[in-house]
Amino acid sequence: MDFFYSQKLSRIPADFLSLADYERQAQDFMPHPVYEYIAGGADRDQALNNNRTSFDDWQILPSVLNSFRQANSTVHLIGQALAHPIIAAPVAYQRLVHNEGELATAQACTATESQMVVSTLTSQPLAAIGEQVASPWFQLYFQAQKQQTLQLVRQAEDAGYSALMVTVDVPINGLRIRAQKAGFALPPAVRAVHVSDAPPPLIEANQSVILNGYMAHSPSWDDIAWLQQQTQLPIFLKGILSTHDASQAQQAGLAGVVVSNHGGRSLDCLASPIHQIAAIRAAVGGDFSLILDSGVRHGTDVFKALALGANAVMIGRPIMYGLAIAGALGVAHCLKLLREEFELTMALAGCPTVEAITASHITRRP
Repeated sequence: MDFFYSQKLSRIPADFLSLADYERQAQDFMPHPVYEYIAGGADRDQALNNNRTSFDDWQILPSVLNSFRQANSTVHLIGQALAHPIIAAPVAYQRLVHNEGELATAQACTATESQMVVSTLTSQPLAAIGEQVASPWFQLYFQAQKQQTLQLVRQAEDAGYSALMVTVDVPINGLRIRAQKAGFALPPAVRAVHVSDAPPPLIEANQSVILNGYMAHSPSWDDIAWLQQQTQLPIFLKGILSTHDASQAQQAGLAGVVVSNHGGRSLDCLASPIHQIAAIRAAVGGDFSLILDSGVRHGTDVFKALALGANAVMIGRPIMYGLAIAGALGVAHCLKLLREEFELTMALAGCPTVEAITASHITRRP
């Protein structure tokens, strides 16, 4: 497989000072079709671009003369104490950019005290990843048959995973459609090790391939209730943008939701999560866990997300860029940069703890 992977850096260049530096250089460390598949969004990239620029709609209002003698960036989610609120998102097929794939990302998360979420479409075994990082979470795509879904859950449980994150905005076959549209195909050496490629859906004449075919097995609220009966693990729903859906998840007894538009990769023109998080927090109150995903690229983004109501944030593409450039070292450096930027923002905004970050510390740009 050496022909497929470019030489990785063994040390971080001195001029790699932000996630933007990784993004600019990443395409030199992976095949062009792979880069386009990772970096691209849906249709005209409006949701993708708005995710990033929407953070600029808020400005920071610092408070001064606060004591930092007991300062820290710890957050608590589902009974776990996380050293900081930056989570490695579930990204599929990480061996596309590095031979060790998710194993290297897990090593980086351990080194930086970062929570990791592992994709259903992982290209490394769940058990092997679980040996590299403590208490990972498992992102779950519902499969066509419930027994297949349950088998994935049991594998995660047996490997020591401590939570489930069910993607509800993009069924697994939706990802396949998007890849086909982009003219991208996985190389033979890279595959999802725990799921097999589903055959094309069988539909009757004059039926919609998408509506009556691919969507026929997409999960419903009844399926979420079924899943709750099958496992004791806390369950998040990933891909929530409306207050109605967030409130229904809370009423169903779920652990929380991920406010996300799938990084702008699913339906274009979707609302940006940073624009929705405050309304969702108001709808569910203060005790329901909210994680913001999509568009986070700087420590100030993390701060703004938390000020608007998020408990934590997830990053996806930067993980792949760091992995492509320098393997575990690159991922660890990306996470370290983002954490340091966030903690610097906390310091200069006058917030010694995550709990001190409130809506009073931001204002909407005129």
